[in-house]
Amino acid sequence: MRVKRGVTSHAKHKKIFQANKGYRMTKRRNIRVAKQAYLHTGEYAYAGRKNRKRDFRQLWITRISEATKQRGMAYNVFINKLKAANVELDRKTLAYLVTEEPDVFEHIVDSIKVTN
Repeated sequence: MRVKRGVTSHAKHKKIFQANKGYRMTKRRNIRVAKQAYLHTGEYAYAGRKNRKRDFRQLWITRISEATKQRGMAYNVFINKLKAANVELDRKTLAYLVTEEPDVFEHIVDSIKVTN
C-alpha cells in the first residue's frame, strides 16, 4: 500500500511560505527558492545579532568621544584616566549620561581632570 504525503508536504510548504511573507517574486512562491531564502534569513539574523553589539559599541564610543572633545579632552585620555581612577562605568552608561544627563557627565569629566 502506498503512502500519500500531500497533506504533510503541504503543511511543510505552508510553514515556509508563511515565514517568507513579504518577500518578492519567487522567494515567496517557489518552494525550492523559498526554502533557500528561509535558510539564509536565519544566517543573516544570526550575523545581525552579532553585528548589533558591534554597532552599538561603536555608537557609544562616538558619543563619548564627541562629548569629551567638547570638554577639552581626547577620548583615549578620558578612558585611560577613568581606569586609573578606578571608575567602573561602561561605555553604554557613559553614552547614556552624555545624552540624557549631561550635567552628571560634565561632573565626571571635571572630577577626572582634577584627580589626575
